[in-house]
Amino acid sequence: MKVFYSEQQDRHAPAQFLLRGKLAPSPEGPVRAQTLMQALDTTDIVLVDPEQTDAQALRERLLRIHSDRYLNFLETIVEQWQQLPGASERVTPNVHPCGTASHYPSHPIGRAGWHLHDMACPLEPGSFDGIMASAASAQAAALAVLKGDASSYALCRPPGHHAGPERAGGFCFLNNTALAATVLRERFERVAIVDVDLHHGNGTQDIFWSRPDVWTGSVHVDPDEFYPFYWGAAAETGAGEGQGFNANYPLPLGADGNAFMSALDRLLKQMDEFDPGAIVIALGLDAHKDDPLAGMALETSDFKRIGQRLARLTRPVVLIQEGGYPTDSLAANLKEFLAGFQGSTD
Repeated sequence: MKVFYSEQQDRHAPAQFLLRGKLAPSPEGPVRAQTLMQALDTTDIVLVDPEQTDAQALRERLLRIHSDRYLNFLETIVEQWQQLPGASERVTPNVHPCGTASHYPSHPIGRAGWHLHDMACPLEPGSFDGIMASAASAQAAALAVLKGDASSYALCRPPGHHAGPERAGGFCFLNNTALAATVLRERFERVAIVDVDLHHGNGTQDIFWSRPDVWTGSVHVDPDEFYPFYWGAAAETGAGEGQGFNANYPLPLGADGNAFMSALDRLLKQMDEFDPGAIVIALGLDAHKDDPLAGMALETSDFKRIGQRLARLTRPVVLIQEGGYPTDSLAANLKEFLAGFQGSTD
């Protein structure tokens, strides 16, 4: 299986984010990729650098899921921010729209608040290059499947499933999972997204909310007690032409591997009714009991079970790395997942 990763992704490397009102070390940095790379030591893994990505094609595909003004914001805001009197090097908003706000401001402070949904998405010099490199890895993995590979894996960081049409949140800026689905739609009439991250993929849900061609499903902690708080309830099933093409399976805080597997089985049975031509897996490893953002209690062995269950899918699959943060177990979690997904019986 080909694994796509660019060292340019390391250019986005914020040291801190705001957690419960305090500055805290960010768990979403280059060390994540370095740790995950430790799992890629099997002989049938081929590491590919998507360095020759067609930048114009990438932007055109991104414009199918994100607004033009949002892409322009990500590209230009750091320079504009740093020209403000007394501004820090890091872009962090101090005001957000709420209520009936509809005016899109021209001032950098106003636009930062408009586009950066929470305080987990600081932007610094180099961030845009790293964010685009992450998206390029997702695009390359999906293109590999279009060219005939049965499966591929994009080691994306920063992750993407909290990023909506023009909103960053939860460490996510561009929706890599939605981008992969967009590439697959260039050949397949119907594409499904299966999100197994600890958190609900609210950005992915928003992007495809009214579309019948991309089915979205997620197993995650109940948002009543967990990030992203405002999205991810079972009653959210889509709208308009997309009604019935979104499925959420929220689990109680602290759910174990058996509960997760039961929900995943139900989700996949529902997905089968959609009969997609290809599937994108939003691969989170943060449901592990030791993850710094822990909300579930999965063991490392449970990730092999998840991989084995997903290996039974009979369509082409693109794996997109989402959450999973540095612990002594992170590399082992990915290694076990890949062993299960690739059919290891060890």
